[in-house]
Amino acid sequence: KKIERIATEVYGASHVDFLPQAKKDLKIINEFGYNNLPICVAKTQNSLSDNPQLLGRPKDFLVTVREIIISAGAGFLVPLTGNIMRMPGLPRNPAAEGIDIDDAGNITGLS
Repeated sequence: KKIERIATEVYGASHVDFLPQAKKDLKIINEFGYNNLPICVAKTQNSLSDNPQLLGRPKDFLVTVREIIISAGAGFLVPLTGNIMRMPGLPRNPAAEGIDIDDAGNITGLS
């Protein structure tokens, strides 16, 4: 219920869809007593939705939860929504894409 409340009351979603893996994860979370942990939703940085095309704060959209990660050591649950990478926010063109090694072994793009 916490995930649904975050999605609907905070983000503005109309409803939440839990895919089969997320439903399995919820069962495990409840079995092991992790259901009272705080929630940290992993979603696109471009929107309060899980769709990077719905910029800003859209209204009445569907949030799809693919799976839910238990971060027991950190003490929270991470619902993974939409098609996201679990990494810190990166710019559209990360600097690493400009690094190269030529045929002579010289590295370019580091400065």
